[in-house]
Amino acid sequence: MFLKIKIWKFLGLILIALFVLSTAHSAYAIGVTATIPVGNPGTSPPYDYYAAYDSSKNEVFVTNEGVATVSVISDKTNTVVSTVPERFSPTAIAYDSSKGELFVANGGPTTQLGTISVISDNTNTVVANVTVGTTPVGVAYDPNKGEIFVTNSGDQPPDISVISDSSNTVIATIDLGLTGYNPIAGIAYDSSKGELFVAIQGQDTVAIISDSTNAVVTTVDLGNGVGRGVAYGVAYDSSKGEIFVTNAAGNAVSVISDSSNAVVANITVGNTPEELAYDSITSEIFVSNTVDGTVSIISDSTNTVTGTVTVGNGPFGVAYDSGKNEIFVTNAADSTVSVLSDASGTPATASPTSSASPSPSVPEFSSTALVVMAAAIVVVTLAAVALTVKTRKQIQK
Repeated sequence: MFLKIKIWKFLGLILIALFVLSTAHSAYAIGVTATIPVGNPGTSPPYDYYAAYDSSKNEVFVTNEGVATVSVISDKTNTVVSTVPERFSPTAIAYDSSKGELFVANGGPTTQLGTISVISDNTNTVVANVTVGTTPVGVAYDPNKGEIFVTNSGDQPPDISVISDSSNTVIATIDLGLTGYNPIAGIAYDSSKGELFVAIQGQDTVAIISDSTNAVVTTVDLGNGVGRGVAYGVAYDSSKGEIFVTNAAGNAVSVISDSSNAVVANITVGNTPEELAYDSITSEIFVSNTVDGTVSIISDSTNTVTGTVTVGNGPFGVAYDSGKNEIFVTNAADSTVSVLSDASGTPATASPTSSASPSPSVPEFSSTALVVMAAAIVVVTLAAVALTVKTRKQIQK
């Protein structure tokens, strides 16, 4: 009897240890850890649209279209550390890691050509202005060529300006082969293929451009119906070699394989998804649902939504901060930026100056952890039973 008690005490201790270890290594619930005022709160309309992460300075740059400025946020303090005066209507933004510069699209009045402002992250000042096409709405940095690609949605037909970051001049204009009114939107660079993926709203398609020839190599049909104008945000997933494209009118995200140039999945998300960003640590895609006021989290291994986080009013731009493993979401309708922990192990800490309290970090068990725990319990139980039987036989002898 004494041996039996010792065996079951031993088994209990093992199970407790397994539980504690699983809890310690389980993911934390993703929630808003800080809310940062940007732009000019109270203006109508505020329109704080896009965001880009500067890995050299550990800062996030946010375009405030309503007040023609760019806010610079320190990811250490979650506060605005500088405000850069812009020309008119700054929208899309991209970070050039080679030059330590930010390229900002300025749409301007529809009767004028747009410009790209070049901001030095050392001085937080505009160091150059590059004239591009009408209504630039998408910007992507190509580190392979040291070039910036800009979608000119207002040109007839729409086209793409290619800027050299060494001379800050337009070196090429790419004809997409479009006719009539077919506005284009987001653009993303695929480092594996050396290609640019461009969302064509008017056709619900994605054009693929080779950066070596500056020519369209193929077009992918998203299958959502020509003319609905749903294709908007584009993001590249380097782990899977896939492109994620938001379909605003269809409340979905299309997944394109860059090896086959075909749609491999369509994922239902929230109401009116606009922009998205890839998190290389968790291999997840974060999607802003503008009408819902939420962010959908997609696992790239299953192409399913694994979580939804409530943020501010009218979430739009999304940027991944690899230094802090956080997601920055611009809330276009209330002049704020929501900061989310990516749940990679340690929850982010809210800044004492932020206007929102951090969401509680609640341990969650992943399906993998549950399977491992169950298997361990079965193994330990069988071992205990075998030991008990062996002990009984020894006692009987």
